[in-house]
Amino acid sequence: MRRATITDLAREAGVSVATVDRVLNGRMKVREETALKVHEAAHRIGYHGATALRNRILADLPEMHFGFILQKERHAFYRQFAAEIEDRVRSDTSRRMRATVRYAETTRPSELAELLTSMAGKVQAVAATGLDHHEVTTAVADLRARGIPTFALLSDFAQGVRESYIGVNNLKLGRAVGWLMARITARPGKIGIFVGGHRFHGHELRETGVRSSLREYGRDYELLNPQSNLETRQLTYEATMEMLENHRDLVGIYCAGGGMEGAILALRESGRSDDVTLIVNEITDETRQALQDGTVSIVIGTPLRQLCAELIPMMVHSVEIGLAETPGQRFLPFEIWTPESL
Repeated sequence: MRRATITDLAREAGVSVATVDRVLNGRMKVREETALKVHEAAHRIGYHGATALRNRILADLPEMHFGFILQKERHAFYRQFAAEIEDRVRSDTSRRMRATVRYAETTRPSELAELLTSMAGKVQAVAATGLDHHEVTTAVADLRARGIPTFALLSDFAQGVRESYIGVNNLKLGRAVGWLMARITARPGKIGIFVGGHRFHGHELRETGVRSSLREYGRDYELLNPQSNLETRQLTYEATMEMLENHRDLVGIYCAGGGMEGAILALRESGRSDDVTLIVNEITDETRQALQDGTVSIVIGTPLRQLCAELIPMMVHSVEIGLAETPGQRFLPFEIWTPESL
């Protein structure tokens, strides 16, 4: 692909080449509005000097430092989430911001609490995914007492203390999964469900939604007790194999959190992907392939780009305006992927 030139940049920004040259080289004072317009155009067309240009424009502004805590770094979904966060922070043309991303490697509430506490004095706002537990709530309260707002992502925690929740409506998502199971499974029967842990508020809501929906739309179905897989593929694989062996009338499985790769592998090896409907969360290379080969019937997705586009301004607002008197929440629409969506 041809490399964008200064002429391309001028055309995209709607200014003269001379104006672009002044912005790029700082030879003469250019209005801030014009400089930002040139930077936005540079980002859109992938101009090679976009990063240096942004740094020059924002050099005199104070830096905002935000902390982000995600779950297991090896998971493709969380790596994608981190990339979206960093891209959104880098692309902002009106403020100088920096993101620090940390990962929780276990589902122990103490680890998340420690990660949250470690952000004190280093960042101006925190956003995290994780468990709802009194240790976590205490850490969030301590940050709030220091004037540092905490945003709950994907799965809510520390309700009444955190600044806001942003993610999908997990109860509604669960009801959608129950409705889908009752419509697309080959026959009525048992449905298994995996949650990352019983302290993931979002997973609990998804389970509740599935159960509620089946009572209304699938009365001939039985939802088995949820199994905690700690969002690991090995535990999910072993539990799925056991579930398939113990319940010959199993017709569906829903992975409410991570670890779905284990369920995908188990269905492939057992040869039962044709008669067991598998619904999982989040589009990754593995779930995309599983959709294509028929092992997975539906993937429920989180609109990460939209989430980050709304989250960062919310964090900026909380720093510039101050902590909200009443904690809030922002529900985003979830995505439904089928093999025909790819």
